[in-house]
Amino acid sequence: MIRMSWPRLLASVFLVSAAATTAAAHHGWSWAEADQIELRGTIRSISFAPPHPSMEVEAQDGVWRVELGNPNQTKRSGFVEGKAEVGDAIVALGNRSTDPNEKRLKAVRITVGDKTYDIYPERIQTN
Repeated sequence: MIRMSWPRLLASVFLVSAAATTAAAHHGWSWAEADQIELRGTIRSISFAPPHPSMEVEAQDGVWRVELGNPNQTKRSGFVEGKAEVGDAIVALGNRSTDPNEKRLKAVRITVGDKTYDIYPERIQTN
């Protein structure tokens, strides 16, 4: 039988809990439809904070939450603070939530003015 001290046991429980929480929080694309849509609107709010930069976009049918890539991936696309502001018109291409009552989009590409930012270039569907 293996004997473990209380501090080691507690540390092990903490590490397993932290890993499970991180895995649950990193939900990937499982909540999004396979087909992509184009969302046009005006930025109401924008945040570059982890875990995922995001925006609220006022569209014709209401306010949408637009999620971008993780902070490093979003930065690599060139979309950083100052590239868009509240009130700017935006076009977001991405995968909407599978829940038809939820106005939520995982963006693969966003366009602000005449500048396009490919957040997930490998996921962009062209027809």
